[in-house]
Amino acid sequence: MVLDPAQLVAVALVFLLAGTIKGTVGIGLPAASVGMMALFLPPKLAISLVVMPVVIVNVWQFWSAGDRLGAIRRYWVFIATMLPVLFAVTFVTAQTDGNVIALILGVVVVAFAATNLFFTPPALPQRFDVPAQIFGGLGAGFFGGFTSVWAPPVMIYMLAKRVEKDEFVRGCGVVFAAGGLPLFLGFVWNGLLVGETAIVSTAMVLPALAGFALGARLRHRIGSERFRTLVLSLFLLVGLNLLRRALF
Repeated sequence: MVLDPAQLVAVALVFLLAGTIKGTVGIGLPAASVGMMALFLPPKLAISLVVMPVVIVNVWQFWSAGDRLGAIRRYWVFIATMLPVLFAVTFVTAQTDGNVIALILGVVVVAFAATNLFFTPPALPQRFDVPAQIFGGLGAGFFGGFTSVWAPPVMIYMLAKRVEKDEFVRGCGVVFAAGGLPLFLGFVWNGLLVGETAIVSTAMVLPALAGFALGARLRHRIGSERFRTLVLSLFLLVGLNLLRRALF
């Protein structure tokens, strides 16, 4: 699909805003960008365009979070479960109708927003950590392969672990960064990230990184909790609208 100049500008603004959200609150780049682009682009194309910005920005977040080897040791079960599932599901995505993808995307975005706005999972005892990582990895792989958004299962697991703020950012960073490689390989292999789509996705790394840097500065100037609530409320509305489009 060839994007016209107006669409290219709109996509760049989406990634600038989504990067700002992630830089400010530490999460939300794929959920924000895919959710907004799906309002004016086919859902499958929106999911494809987000791949390169997600890969690069999440690698940067992981690299800058510190204690990288420790994070890999703590969450390797989650990662090892998620990676093959995520890669395998991209093969299904390539053959799936756009309305079905919009429905799944709407469910994921609503789950992402609701998880962070209204839900605090019960504390996870350490003895259940490995099963929880396996279960969370399966869910993250499934949703990530379909929609490029694998945050909800990761968020639920981290919230249940009751980790402190820096460990939350570090843990999410390592899981998000690890998921980028099979997502990239799967979308290229299945022809979803080739030609103009690949070029545009790569170009969108720049506004996403610019937004991320801007968001990091804004985090120190505004109340991040109020901003977080506003952003998640917007996600909830976007997700509900995607469900409306898919169902009606």
